[in-house]
Amino acid sequence: MARSIHSSAVVEEGATIGEGVEIGPFCHVGGEVELAEGCVLHSHVAVAGRTVVGPRTAIFPFASVGHQPQDLKYAGEPSALEIGADNIIREHVTLNPGTKGGGMRTVVGDRNLFMMGAHVAHDCRVGNGCVMANNATLGGHVVLEDGAIVGGLAAVHQFVRVGPHAMIGGLSAVVQDVIPYGMVFGDRATLRGLNWIGLKRAGTDRETLSRLRRAFRQLFDGDGPMGERLDAVSAEHGADPMVRRIVEFMGAESDRGLCLPESSGDAA
Repeated sequence: MARSIHSSAVVEEGATIGEGVEIGPFCHVGGEVELAEGCVLHSHVAVAGRTVVGPRTAIFPFASVGHQPQDLKYAGEPSALEIGADNIIREHVTLNPGTKGGGMRTVVGDRNLFMMGAHVAHDCRVGNGCVMANNATLGGHVVLEDGAIVGGLAAVHQFVRVGPHAMIGGLSAVVQDVIPYGMVFGDRATLRGLNWIGLKRAGTDRETLSRLRRAFRQLFDGDGPMGERLDAVSAEHGADPMVRRIVEFMGAESDRGLCLPESSGDAA
């Protein structure tokens, strides 16, 4: 399949352009960029640095992909941005490469939707099938796991982990980790329950949903220190991989602590 590069586009020497790539008017592609087969760059897209864009990813006008991270500690180190397949990157989205302090890579998986104005900062890890709505922001070093959704104008603090299929409501400020399948929102976001709509859309069966509901209540409405509650839930429901994912997530070391319900009590 033939490549299509508009006459007004600038593709620097050294860039790798795959089969079937379309580069529209007034785009700029740097000399170290790799565009895999079937990528589409609509007009006025700028892709720079050591950036790899996976197959069939579409990038819309005025997106800035792979340019220098917004980190004052960045000193020109040869960091990278890796983007997987079948992503949709809409207008004015910014995706930054990594830094020395974060492993030198920002990594984006497959089939993600980045709506207008979304921002993924340096050293982030974005999984597969995530959605970032208009003007949603990930600070540096954030982990956004598979299927997570970040609502419009929400901001996720540096080093926060967001578990799989979690939902962050619009306009939320998320400063602590969000458990897998959790739903958080608020000026300083608190955990409001599980993301039932997202779980159902993902095809989760009724028995698993019921087990998740019981585990959630034990964890956040039960008595005693959180460590004891985690042990109890693990003993009773640990055979379920989704419950186990929550328990392991909560038990893992965290830079920011956990985003909890306002009435959850001891988080230790």
